[in-house]
Amino acid sequence: MGDERLILLFLMILGVVARNGLIVVSAALLIVLQHLRLDALYPHLEERGVELGLILLLIAVLVPFASGRIGVEEIRGAILSADGLAAIAGGMLAAALSGRGIALLQGRPEVIVGLVIGSVLGVVLLRGIPVGPLAAAGFTAVLLRLLGRL
Repeated sequence: MGDERLILLFLMILGVVARNGLIVVSAALLIVLQHLRLDALYPHLEERGVELGLILLLIAVLVPFASGRIGVEEIRGAILSADGLAAIAGGMLAAALSGRGIALLQGRPEVIVGLVIGSVLGVVLLRGIPVGPLAAAGFTAVLLRLLGRL
């Protein structure tokens, strides 16, 4: 078994410990691609995977608008209420952090191991829940900038 599979298995185990199904499934799918000798797809996944994932995420977020569950009244309420404005600000901050996270992960993909370990420690020691890798990478990018490492 090559180092690549051992690393992916290690990430799967960390994902199980951290109760992060996304990491488990992602690592497992990559192992399956290797086993089926479809690892020639890796460069395409690396190049376009984040973009495709974000498209699916945005579709999921926009479904309530498309289905009519969220309409003009709800939008007006979000814009005119203190809670709605706070949510808008929170969404803007999260999007900005996630943007920094994508840039960090694309430029320094080795950071993902630290994010996984940090998620495990956060779940076990701080009784937290694992956040998405983009948000965690965004926080990491801010920390690295504060430390002068980015």
